Amino acid sequence: MKQKKTGKKETTGDRKIEIMKGVFISPKIIKTKFGDVEIDLTEGDGPVLMGSHGGLGGIDQCRAAIDFAASDFRLLSLSRPGFLGTPLESGKSLDEQADLFAAVLDELGIDKVAVFSISAGGLAAYTFAARHPDRIWALITADSISGYYDLPETAGPVAQMIFLSDPGQKLLQKMTKAKPDSFIKEIFKSEAYYTKEQMKKHLDFVLNDPYAHEFVTAFMNTMYPYKPRKAGTMNDVDISRTIHHLPVEKIKCPTLVVHGTHDADVKFYDGVYAYENIENAERIWVEEGSHLCFWINPKSKEAQEYALDFLKRNMPK
Repeated sequence: MKQKKTGKKETTGDRKIEIMKGVFISPKIIKTKFGDVEIDLTEGDGPVLMGSHGGLGGIDQCRAAIDFAASDFRLLSLSRPGFLGTPLESGKSLDEQADLFAAVLDELGIDKVAVFSISAGGLAAYTFAARHPDRIWALITADSISGYYDLPETAGPVAQMIFLSDPGQKLLQKMTKAKPDSFIKEIFKSEAYYTKEQMKKHLDFVLNDPYAHEFVTAFMNTMYPYKPRKAGTMNDVDISRTIHHLPVEKIKCPTLVVHGTHDADVKFYDGVYAYENIENAERIWVEEGSHLCFWINPKSKEAQEYALDFLKRNMPK
């Protein structure tokens, strides 16, 4: 049977998938008491950093998001319920997803993890930290949802056609190869509140910074194909439309909140609310930061270095 191209290099034997240059995952399904979960865990015996990916994502997006810590920590990437190889039935509600995270750790024989979340992944990450305080030693949230959320006003019909359909994403992939500046501009138009001058400055940065350019291209690939990510994406939206604020005040582990001041997707106030209501939380407000400011902003390297230092300061002795 002819395989569909997904923008990732994949071998059918061990399902080794290249996420970014030199960054591979080998997804496998593990069975927990709450259902199947798709995971990848890097080798080693040190402290573990677990990712909680955003909407449109999966295990591939999860690994791309946390790869900044690959040299210092074991990385646990997974697909949340409704994404790729993890069925929605494994954990539809936030409490169920938090319990599923704990069950994954049980199956892997891991006592505690640090957690890194992006965007809609904050829903499960914040809930896990509050519900299972004995299983988490640190939390970092990057432009993550902490309360009510709906599709942003920048996600008009054209943006939804591009990002929320397989034909649209195929077009996006072609655009990436033919005119990378147009693709990156489309990302910023939907993910940042920028003036024309700010748009040009950040567009020039991404086009000329090898890491930022590679990351944003890889990130786009981790949203495709859309169909096996749709159930989880829609479930996230359904959940976030019914909440006012998550009970982040219950979180007691060391927490670092990172948020872009110009995020047009998950608004800046989501980060502010979490920071102000989590005891002793630390923060990084990225000036002129888009929704992906932790990776594609002139201040990204500084933010990542601070995040690594935060993890090292708080990792188990």
